Amino acid sequence: MPTAAMPQTLSTETAPVAPWFHTILLACIFLGLTIAGGIFQRQARAHTQIAGSSHIVLYLSLIAMEYGLFRYVNAGLARRGVTMKSLIGGSWNSLRDVLRDAGLALGLWVIWFGVDKLWSQVFPISHAVSIRAFLPRRPLEIALWIAVSISAGIAEEIAFRGYFQRQFGALTGSKWAAVGMQAVLFGMAHGYQGIQAMAKIAVLGAMFGVLAIWRQSLRPGIINHALGDILSGIFGI
Repeated sequence: MPTAAMPQTLSTETAPVAPWFHTILLACIFLGLTIAGGIFQRQARAHTQIAGSSHIVLYLSLIAMEYGLFRYVNAGLARRGVTMKSLIGGSWNSLRDVLRDAGLALGLWVIWFGVDKLWSQVFPISHAVSIRAFLPRRPLEIALWIAVSISAGIAEEIAFRGYFQRQFGALTGSKWAAVGMQAVLFGMAHGYQGIQAMAKIAVLGAMFGVLAIWRQSLRPGIINHALGDILSGIFGI
């Protein structure tokens, strides 16, 4: 007799959360973005002056892409009877719960700030040319950048630390191998920022992955990811 699919939690369930063809297609899309990002990075070095209107169009496009990523992941989960809520994990039943996750997010940001500074000393690196050209300057651009950052924090944490980390864990039988695999893919997905930045972002992805396992929730990572993108884009930190 068929039974309804039971909700799966973030770390205790080893079964895949989506069909494998769904995961392979999404991974191929990100690998394609890596190649396209490398080409874009090379071309951007010759065109560093970007009109303000291009920022707005780009930011709106990025918000749409992050929404598309969220919907794609959710569609894959639905095929296995997994809810988005169970993938995210955790709960906010009181202000204390919210403050706890916000505190964890802030703590990880402080740690990453130190790691980033140390990384810069060992491997001198600044924003890639293509990134500097598209950082916000005007009030409307800043507002849209904040929206982009929040969208990325939600969609990318769900995709990488939720979806991919669970899928890779089911594939390898090891949550730590899953952390490493999703971190590498996360770094590669940021190929438009250059090779050194890809490596650094992979390290950040691993830190997010460990936090997700420890906290049994994606919520602190989502807050951290959004906050980090906002501060990096607006203040350069």
